[in-house]
Amino acid sequence: MSIQTNLQDIHERIAAACQRANRNPDDVRLVAVSKTKPAAMIDQAAESGQTLFGENYVQEFVAKTEEVTAAVTWHFIGSLQTNKVKYLRGKVAMIHSVDRLSLAKEIDRQWSKLDKPVDILIQVNLGEEETKSGTDEAALQDLVREIAQLPNVRIRGLMALPPYLDDPEEVRPFFRRLRQLAESIAALKLAGVEMRELSMGMSHDFEAAIEEGATLVRVGSAIFGSRY
Repeated sequence: MSIQTNLQDIHERIAAACQRANRNPDDVRLVAVSKTKPAAMIDQAAESGQTLFGENYVQEFVAKTEEVTAAVTWHFIGSLQTNKVKYLRGKVAMIHSVDRLSLAKEIDRQWSKLDKPVDILIQVNLGEEETKSGTDEAALQDLVREIAQLPNVRIRGLMALPPYLDDPEEVRPFFRRLRQLAESIAALKLAGVEMRELSMGMSHDFEAAIEEGATLVRVGSAIFGSRY
């Protein structure tokens, strides 16, 4: 199967999931997760019409931005250390994985040098898994209020990495919970805070995520093949 065929298949599945949920397919964006994949494969996907790519590792991302020749949009979706933020400055359109005030402050500091804000998502650890990043539900509203004070970051929604379960139906409650959390934050009507994006769902469960309200689905292996 080629990357082009894989992308076509995924877009058909996105459209079908939207139809089941009575949603507009234009409201769901596919983030092609290109971690560990060479720049040539990203260019190949771009030739097939894919323009939005997500990277997990700062060092790998920086190297790829030098190698990829296509005009693409980058999102950073991986766990992010404060001391690595400077390498992303001005190169990413969105950071999905903001889970603490210290990280948001450093993002704000770096983007202040550009005099231009960056869109961010707040990562929530729905499964309360020790191995995963993310703020817990109890601290979420306070964290959003604090980050909302920073002038160079714009909160645009939430992101989650639910527990990996083979059956997407078992993951569905986590997707639903993230949507409910977003609705509760939207109801606060905080200045400068929008809940228009829900980044959730990956190769094996993105259809359930879309049915529960995902606007950004992060798909890697179903596009590029398995990682080694």
